[in-house]
Amino acid sequence: MRVLILFVDGVGLGSSDPAVNPLAAADLPVLRGLLEGRAPVADAAPFHGASASLVGIDATLGVAGTPQSGTGHAALLTGEDAVRMFGRHQGPWVPTALRPMVAERSVLARAKAAGLRVAFANAYPEELVERAAEEGVAGRRLGPLRAGPPMAALGAGVLTRHTAALERGDAVATEITNDGWIRHLGRTSLPRLDPPAAGRNLAGIARAHDLTLFAHYTTDTVGHRGTFQEAVASIEKVDGFLGGVLEGRPGDLLVVVVSDHGNLEDPSVQHTRNPALGVVVGAGHREFAERMVDLTRVVPLVLERLLPA
Repeated sequence: MRVLILFVDGVGLGSSDPAVNPLAAADLPVLRGLLEGRAPVADAAPFHGASASLVGIDATLGVAGTPQSGTGHAALLTGEDAVRMFGRHQGPWVPTALRPMVAERSVLARAKAAGLRVAFANAYPEELVERAAEEGVAGRRLGPLRAGPPMAALGAGVLTRHTAALERGDAVATEITNDGWIRHLGRTSLPRLDPPAAGRNLAGIARAHDLTLFAHYTTDTVGHRGTFQEAVASIEKVDGFLGGVLEGRPGDLLVVVVSDHGNLEDPSVQHTRNPALGVVVGAGHREFAERMVDLTRVVPLVLERLLPA
């Protein structure tokens, strides 16, 4: 049994109005196929079909205010109620006080400690990771590694995929395609990939591991700074990427698509208190999805799936 956690930042279940919600307006053949014609919107959830489930995940955890990525990442990756522990929603980065917990108690660290084969599929520049290794998770120059997924990977010792891995297709760029690495980092030797090809690369990584995590953040960034059409394009890219994953996945892989809070579904208001997106694909998807009621439930369910009593 294998599990792939495909984390997509800042995507909630919102209105079914295509004039308001990019997820209702977008061309999403993969997601709509899984959901038997439905868009991933609030009115469609919960849904349990032949091959996939759609649910809303409570990101508020009973705390006032608008959910944020820092505490949301911490809760999602550790199964701990990070919002109440910190006292409020906080973002965009994991708060310093919660970083040791993310590094030591993440699903990656716990699965690895149990002897499972664990992968963090994202590629990060080697020079950034070398600096982070010197400073540790409390360092002041972590840059994008202050986000929960790479911080968890650093703590688990699996932040190991860099330029060479990306060149050979054994890693995936955070933005899915390699365009950012080529344009901003000058890695001109990298292949130019479309989203389905990148998804097939991720499926290949998942095939070789018991637990794989991949994190994508552009959906949240576009929700903050982009136009409506850019928001539509961002979720269409994720849809194509997911299609590549499903095309190349092994038969025993459970794909868990999750987010940390709402945003993209209503870019006019920035973050929302809407339920976060939850899509589960594979054998046992309904049982898994029905119990994935809030951010703290993802880790226990994944570990239960990988380490049955």
